Amino acid sequence: MRPERPIRGLLFTFVIYAAMPFYGLFYLPWALWSREGAVAACHGWCGFVRHAARLIVGLETEIRGTPPTGEVMVAAKHQSFLDIILIYGAIPRGKFIMKRELIWAPVLGQFALRVGCIPVDRGRRGAAIRRMLAEVAAGRADPGQLIIYPQGTRVLPGVVAPYKSGTAALYAELGQPCVPVACNVGLFWPRHGIRLRPGRAVVEFLPPLPADLPAQEFMARLQAEIEPASDRLMAEAGFRG
Repeated sequence: MRPERPIRGLLFTFVIYAAMPFYGLFYLPWALWSREGAVAACHGWCGFVRHAARLIVGLETEIRGTPPTGEVMVAAKHQSFLDIILIYGAIPRGKFIMKRELIWAPVLGQFALRVGCIPVDRGRRGAAIRRMLAEVAAGRADPGQLIIYPQGTRVLPGVVAPYKSGTAALYAELGQPCVPVACNVGLFWPRHGIRLRPGRAVVEFLPPLPADLPAQEFMARLQAEIEPASDRLMAEAGFRG
């Protein structure tokens, strides 16, 4: 890595987080009036981050496959904050199951709740899934594409981590198709730190799995779709695990 890369990473990090309150304030009246305003603010900021990554760091971003527009569950590989940005920016009404501590993040937390994200207590994921199942069963869940990370946390490229059973419970309760998502973004935007790398970060929406598969079959097929596709994207970017 050339010496200026950490400096560019620091500049990029400053720029995108400094822009966040401006987007929040600009869209605030609309967001208070309607969830659509909060969605527009988040989509706008996600687009800004992609442009800033290209201009400051030399990091191109690409969305492959067909992002869903209907009522589906999206189950994605999670390697860094960048996959959150790319996935959310690509779909019309995304909402995440997210770590509860994020609700205290200025602007980000408030807008995440406004677009319908579900906070999860760290170490109490089962309780959060039960809460989400109850909301779905009672018909209170907002329409849109529910985004869940089956491994429950960011996973470093090349690291094997189990898929959590709560994914199958949520899939069964929703009764919707599930769109798997693969990525290689952790090679360019790490879990921690600011040492971003230039290159091409890709998020790929894979063909949907049908609704109503048995839980064991669903989990096996989900992992069989996401993991090889993510490995392929990482190999394409030069990663040798």
